[in-house]
Amino acid sequence: MNTSTLPPPLRQTAMPVPLRPANSVRRTMTIDVSWPDGMDGERLFIGRCRDYHTIKPGLAGEVLDEAEFRARLAADKMITAIEATPETPGIENLVGVRGGNHLRLFIKENMPELISSGAPIYLPLDDISGTALVSAFAWSQWFDNWGDEFRKRLGEKGLEKILADRINVCWGLAEGNSGVQSGGPPRDTPEADGGDLRNPADPDGWHDLPDFEGPGFRRARRIDVTRDDEAGLILISAGFQDSARRKAGGRVAVHEYDLEASADLASGKLHSLTPHPRILPFSECPGAVANTQRLLGRNLQDIREAVLDELRGTQGCTHLNDALRALAEVPKLAGYLAR
Repeated sequence: MNTSTLPPPLRQTAMPVPLRPANSVRRTMTIDVSWPDGMDGERLFIGRCRDYHTIKPGLAGEVLDEAEFRARLAADKMITAIEATPETPGIENLVGVRGGNHLRLFIKENMPELISSGAPIYLPLDDISGTALVSAFAWSQWFDNWGDEFRKRLGEKGLEKILADRINVCWGLAEGNSGVQSGGPPRDTPEADGGDLRNPADPDGWHDLPDFEGPGFRRARRIDVTRDDEAGLILISAGFQDSARRKAGGRVAVHEYDLEASADLASGKLHSLTPHPRILPFSECPGAVANTQRLLGRNLQDIREAVLDELRGTQGCTHLNDALRALAEVPKLAGYLAR
C-alpha cells in the first residue's frame, strides 16, 4: 500500500463525555492499570462498571447496578489474584488464566451467566485481554528515551519477534503499511491530548475513578441508550478510549473511537452504524470503518460473534472491534428503559 498520499493519523479527542441524554441509561466502564511494585512487578488492574438511569439531563439520576474487580497480572499477562464486588461466583477460577482470547473463551465457557444476564462485571472482565496487551504504553510517558529502554529490555530478537507477530493482525498493521514498516508511530507524530472523561457540567455522568501515583493506563467505555418508540428504534451513542497519564500531568490517548448506532426495538437487529475515528496511531487506521457496514442486520445479542465473523484480522481494527463488541451490552440497557 502506498502510504505517501494518506492523511495523517487523526489526533482529536471527543472528551469530555457528552451530557447524559434525557430518559436514558448510561453504562460507563474503566480499567485502570498501575505498577505498585515498579516496572518489573505485577500490574494492578482495577475494573469498574456502572449502569445509571437519567430522566432529566443535568439532574442526579439513579444507579441501577455497579461492579468492581481488582486483579494482579504477571508480566506474561497471567492473572495471579482477583476479587470482585459484589461477589461473583467462579471469579477465583480466573487465577492462572492469561489475558488474551483464551481468557475470553474461558469466561464464555465457565461463566456464561455473566454474558446472558448482561452483568456489569462482565464488560471489564472481557476487557482485561485488550488492556493487558496495550497497557505498557503507559511507560512511554515516563521515560524520555522509552524507545531505547524498550529495545534494551526486549533485546533485538525479542523486538524482531514482536514486529513480525504484529504483521496482518489488523487493518492498520497490514503488510506494507506504515506501522509495520516503522515498527511504531512516526517519531514526529504529536501526542494526542486524552482530555478528561468527566464533564464538569455533569458530575454524575461518570463513576468514581481510582487515584494513584506513578505511571498509569486506562481503558474507558461509555454507552448511552435511549428509545425512539415512534420510530421503533433503540438509539445508541458510545465511546472508547485507551489513554495514559503524562508524567507532567494530564493524559495522552493512543486509541479513541466514537460511534452512533440504532437498532430495531422489536428484533434487536442493527439498523445503522457510524463509527468516528478520533485518535489512532497510523495513517491507514481510519480505513477500517468501511467494513463495519457488514454488521448491519445482525442482532445485537450476537454482535460479538458477528464482529469475529466479519472483521477478523486485516478486515477490521482491533480497537474498533472492541468498541463494536461492546454493543452486545445494549439489550440489557434498553431493557431498563422498557421497565
